Amino acid sequence: MPKLNRAQPPLGFIPPRYKPWVVQGCYIVLPLMLRLRLRPWLPAGIWPVTCHNPEVLAESFRQFQAGKIRLLLAFRHSQVDDPICLSYLFSRLVPRAARQKGFSLKRPLHSFFMYDRGMPLWAGRWLGWFFAAIGGIPVHRGRRLDLKALKAVREQIMTAPLPVTIAPEGATNGHGEIISELEPGTAQLAFWAVEDLQKAGRPEQVLLLPVGLRYIYPRPDWAALNRLLAQLEADCGLPMQSFSNPAAIAPEAYYPRLLGLGQHLLTRLEQFYQRFYGLTPAAAAEIPDPSNSDPSSPEVANPDPSAELGQRLSHLLNGALAVGERFFSLPNTGTLVTRCRRLEEAGWSYIYREDIADLDQLSPFDRGLADWIAAAATLQMQHMRLAESFVAVSGHYVRDRPSFERFAETTLILFDLVERVKGTRVPKRPQLGTRQAVITLGEPINISDRWPDYAQSRRSAKAAVEGLTQDIQTALEDLIPAGEKMPGS
Repeated sequence: MPKLNRAQPPLGFIPPRYKPWVVQGCYIVLPLMLRLRLRPWLPAGIWPVTCHNPEVLAESFRQFQAGKIRLLLAFRHSQVDDPICLSYLFSRLVPRAARQKGFSLKRPLHSFFMYDRGMPLWAGRWLGWFFAAIGGIPVHRGRRLDLKALKAVREQIMTAPLPVTIAPEGATNGHGEIISELEPGTAQLAFWAVEDLQKAGRPEQVLLLPVGLRYIYPRPDWAALNRLLAQLEADCGLPMQSFSNPAAIAPEAYYPRLLGLGQHLLTRLEQFYQRFYGLTPAAAAEIPDPSNSDPSSPEVANPDPSAELGQRLSHLLNGALAVGERFFSLPNTGTLVTRCRRLEEAGWSYIYREDIADLDQLSPFDRGLADWIAAAATLQMQHMRLAESFVAVSGHYVRDRPSFERFAETTLILFDLVERVKGTRVPKRPQLGTRQAVITLGEPINISDRWPDYAQSRRSAKAAVEGLTQDIQTALEDLIPAGEKMPGS
């Protein structure tokens, strides 16, 4: 990983250089990778990977390989482990489903995909080579138009021997049962694919397949969760409330500990930003005042601390992003996700200097100035990383359904925050037991059928993109079991 407190050369585009033998080699060791989660010294992993309707994707691959369709997959991307679970779907579950339906598919079954250009920065240059070899296309998430990435994606949708997979949320949110607001890029790429095919005089239809993915813990390890909570309490200077027999404690008993941790961290961050960055306290209008309400109402008689927590958190995240936006002279418009992406790109422009032809030719003084601003930008981007980690945190996610999965997801988000503030370079997330990956496929959406509405005018094109984006959002939400959806989602 480069030292980001020093100016760096521009981030070059890493073109995909698909090598089927790399994919086939990965598929051989994939079951072992899943079971060990790439950490053989930990007794936890992801197993099994299940999908109750893989025949949907098998049929889509059959049509794709027959030249009848071009295929896009829009998948739910909540955790960094998602790609290897999808690889198991491609390499094992789909071929098995095809055989059961009486047809075979050309192997390897795989897909090209888009990934954040920043990933090789923290993982190492090897990841850039590896992603290119398995069909990865890097994209600068914060750029209004990453022309090289868009051109490469459109080319691969048209010509690649494989479908293209896109995560329409744009980033992971750490929640298995909350889908963040989708970015419009997936819908726009789908319509561009239809346009490109028509210009080339090709008859294929463009289909988009929604793919849901979540994780469950078949055997919840409450003892591991208890240890993690105790570790976080110690790191925060709070009294440790470790349970002597975690498995015998009702799940609801863990909630006060988690809520207490969240309130403590939020209070400390509020104090930090108020003292050093001038953050104003949350306005009284944002947090209901019981003295101005009917004392007999349930809300006043039983105030909900999680509701206040969510409101305070929203205020804090807006304030944290405003700190970075002031430094980079950026507007504070748009959603939290949009603002995070904009801040990230601004920070990279100060670190990866496209305006300097050769850093080595700078005078020592000018190089010092370049390093100075790179170090400042790196620090300012930490405010964005804070907000990025909490874009989907509501304050009532666990309270509404105190399952082990929701406890684990939320506690691990707090762990990431604490480790980031502590300055841990590469945090090692604790394992809370073996997870089962559950994949569900939706009904393919025929984008070609929507082309007439898109092609009428610029206004109709915008409406068509917005409508398709909403339909993808609804389709992904429908793939979450009804009893596990967030209220209002």
